[in-house]
Amino acid sequence: MEYVYAALLLHKLNKDINEDNLKSVVKAAGVEPDEVKVKALVASLSEIDINEALKSAPVAVTAAPAAAEAAAPAAKVEEKKKEEEEKKGEEEAMAGLSALFG
Repeated sequence: MEYVYAALLLHKLNKDINEDNLKSVVKAAGVEPDEVKVKALVASLSEIDINEALKSAPVAVTAAPAAAEAAAPAAKVEEKKKEEEEKKGEEEAMAGLSALFG
């Protein structure tokens, strides 16, 4: 996936998507480039108009904010439960210590 992202970055910056540039971007991301993957991607993209591919790609961006908002209350409930469990555990530990020391 990092190779595709590197190619998209090069495209966005109006740079040539060639083996050297792709290797440089992938290496800068901290990944050792795989020669076979680089060559295959460059060969595949040479026949594609990236602008047209991006325009015709299905995008589900509108659903993402709604899903995040729906997940927020559930996360708050989960966090509250976790805090209650931690507090209960601390209370039990304190009760055990008081039993030891009278």
